[in-house]
Amino acid sequence: MVNYIDRQTLSVLGPTLKTEYSWSNSDFALIIIAFRVAYTIGQGGAGRLLDRVGTRLGLTVTVAFYSTAAMLTSLASGLRSFCFFRFLLGAGESGNWPGATKAVSEWFPRRESGWAVALFDSGSSIGAAIAPVMVVGLLHVFGTWRPVFLITGTLGFLWLLLFRWSYYPPETHPRISAAERDYILADREVETSETDRTRSPGYGRLLQLPQTWGIVIGKALTDPIWFFIADWFPIYLASRGFSLENALLAFWVPFVAADAGNFIGGGVSSYLIRRGYSVGTARKAVIAAGGLGMCLLMASLLFTTLVPLTVCFAIATCSYAALSTMLLNLPADVYPADSVGTVAGLGGAGAGLGTIAATYLTGVVADHYSFAPILIGASLIPLVAVAAVFVLVRNTTATSQGLVRPI
Repeated sequence: MVNYIDRQTLSVLGPTLKTEYSWSNSDFALIIIAFRVAYTIGQGGAGRLLDRVGTRLGLTVTVAFYSTAAMLTSLASGLRSFCFFRFLLGAGESGNWPGATKAVSEWFPRRESGWAVALFDSGSSIGAAIAPVMVVGLLHVFGTWRPVFLITGTLGFLWLLLFRWSYYPPETHPRISAAERDYILADREVETSETDRTRSPGYGRLLQLPQTWGIVIGKALTDPIWFFIADWFPIYLASRGFSLENALLAFWVPFVAADAGNFIGGGVSSYLIRRGYSVGTARKAVIAAGGLGMCLLMASLLFTTLVPLTVCFAIATCSYAALSTMLLNLPADVYPADSVGTVAGLGGAGAGLGTIAATYLTGVVADHYSFAPILIGASLIPLVAVAAVFVLVRNTTATSQGLVRPI
């Protein structure tokens, strides 16, 4: 939640900053791309770092870093400085999702991980829903945008106090019972006996596996749609003639819908597993339904009033969130614990590359044409992602070799 409040501060202030600095959509895209470049590079290494130093230390460093970067954005004075501070923010935030995925793999068996991932991933939707109200409110209180970045950036340090007090690996946690510790570690022992490996495979070996590419492609082709909505939705509504104040309600509805989608996806997959379906079948059923639901984005082009337009975006983000929850589960479903962070980071890097390309194209296409071609593409591309996951994430010879787990 804190992570997304820091991200969304710029997006909500986008129309104000574009007016103050006379930025075009292509200029604004450069700021978003600066964040994405750092985020992409960082995720490629952040997951591996978290596998090495552990979740507690890794998340402490990354959250402290990106919270500082968020606060420093209040010093920005133009396009270049905004790009610089957003680059720093992206570098820090790159460890957030691999760290959360690794934490789930440490604490939850696969039959329960769908709900756990839904819970942490819902924080992005909650943060994105809170940010418009919070940012617009602070903007009206102070009359200028600089204090807004300063205040939202402090939230990460408040979160760190709670995290350092409450989070430890199950092996060393001082406040869980012996029975709970044994239950969690027993699942870890089953995993070890299933894989029978001497050491964690490196990047080269993991990238030879089709399962890795299924996860990477799935993220690369779906996350850009989410970030288009998160980064551009206020500007898109402004392009359709809706003012910042009048469209405030619409800003958060798609993100609340995404929050529901996280729990729908996690709940449905867990229900199917309890009914006897395999983990792979349960995850892929939700992924297929989510890909189809994302096609509703282009339906928004048919409407000129705010309510039905917003409903289309809400259905699409709900569907994306259900699909995303499954993709975030897959590294923990498919890989042993000592590879989860690395594969999650590779997936994040793939998503970053896709988002950089999509962001650049969004700025250019919106300036020269309109948002219509973007919404049509964003509705159809997720179907390609679904196909990639179905074809590539499956049991192969690597399963019997212990490099991946049966799904």
